[in-house]
Amino acid sequence: MFTTILVIAIVAATLGAAGGYLAARPTINRLRAMLADAAWQLTHDPLTGLLNRTGLRTVHTTIALGQPQPIIVMLIDLDQFKEVNDTHGHDAGDNLLTQIADRLAQLAHTYGGTVARLSGDEFAAILPVRDHSISRLADLLTTVIAAPAEVHVDSGPVTVTVTASVGVAIVASTDPMEDVALHHADTAMYHAKHQGGDQHNLYTPGMTMPGREHRRGPRPRDLRRDQGGSGR
Repeated sequence: MFTTILVIAIVAATLGAAGGYLAARPTINRLRAMLADAAWQLTHDPLTGLLNRTGLRTVHTTIALGQPQPIIVMLIDLDQFKEVNDTHGHDAGDNLLTQIADRLAQLAHTYGGTVARLSGDEFAAILPVRDHSISRLADLLTTVIAAPAEVHVDSGPVTVTVTASVGVAIVASTDPMEDVALHHADTAMYHAKHQGGDQHNLYTPGMTMPGREHRRGPRPRDLRRDQGGSGR
């Protein structure tokens, strides 16, 4: 993807500098559109249109370069999403994910933040602290996710409901995203899931990940590591 963007940019710049700008303008415009599309694909999730992990890193980096400040990081994991896929099929699951993504995006925008889909049914949000009640904000998030959603299957529309386990961490904007911000939120999220789901849990200093015996099962990233994957 990086190579594609670089090639498009070089060709566009070469054509623009060749002297025949008017003649080359349609081609330049087309290449610029291709460049914009390639950049969008690099930072966004194709299913939901939300930022992906790379896009979230970019947002975090921009925040970190500004005035140091505390930020709210939330990790959101849907509780019954597998059951939706198993019962109604993956198309219905994708339909549900796009609806939840829209709800999360609207809520994040209202509170001056941004949201990303990291993988599968896992989302993350970064929000400014400001004067928000963090507990109320997390409650709002679980409430909008738990609202019924209508998905389409071969037999017609079906109403489904899922809940979410949410981990919340308050970190410095300069803290590393993966090793501190998301790690703390991830730890808190698994405590929320261990406590039954459909709730949020705030990370506190010294909190550790629940033992594997207390989880409903190993995390997908753990399975990938066990199989020699990257754990992405």
